[in-house]
Amino acid sequence: MSAASSYEEPVPLPRGGLRFPVELAAPPGFKAAVEPTWPRVSGRLEYLKGSLHYIPPCGDEQSEVAVGVAGALDQWAVDHPEFSVGANEAGMLLGGEVRGADAAVWRRKDLPPRAKRGTFRRVAPILAVEIAGQDEDEDVLLLKARWYFKHGVKIVWLVLPETREVLFLRGGMRGARRLKTNERIPSDADLPGLEPLVSPFFHQLR
Repeated sequence: MSAASSYEEPVPLPRGGLRFPVELAAPPGFKAAVEPTWPRVSGRLEYLKGSLHYIPPCGDEQSEVAVGVAGALDQWAVDHPEFSVGANEAGMLLGGEVRGADAAVWRRKDLPPRAKRGTFRRVAPILAVEIAGQDEDEDVLLLKARWYFKHGVKIVWLVLPETREVLFLRGGMRGARRLKTNERIPSDADLPGLEPLVSPFFHQLR
């Protein structure tokens, strides 16, 4: 069996007794900084503490909220071309580890020229956004927020579909603000004019 096909062979596991992310063995020739060497799987991968970590594809609510978040950021970016907005597990290589954000915002002047397509960004974004789902609840995302702050991210939004809230964190884990649907995300000097209402993030949920 080839290394590639071994990642596609299904193994039945009791989901209720399984906690994600699950560690995967790296394929031969794997290099964290070289995206084409990553295994092809149906789901999401990150490289953390020397190991590949797997999370299943996101569910329906999480995917619908992701569209609302990306739409708000994209609309803002049209009027702020000095920033680069990434989504769809925007990959970043920081401190020798690779993680993907549901959405992230970089200042363009901080980014090096693009050498080739498909490379991970090696500069911390100003903003990282994570959306809770079946396998990534608030506690899991708070741990990821700590990682972001440790590696230079300034602002983190944790978007929580189950409660229709956004947990806003700025500069660290202290002073978090829990925002309801009728509130706006606070503006910040590092992201001028970015203060969307929370409610449009969840407009597709019923």
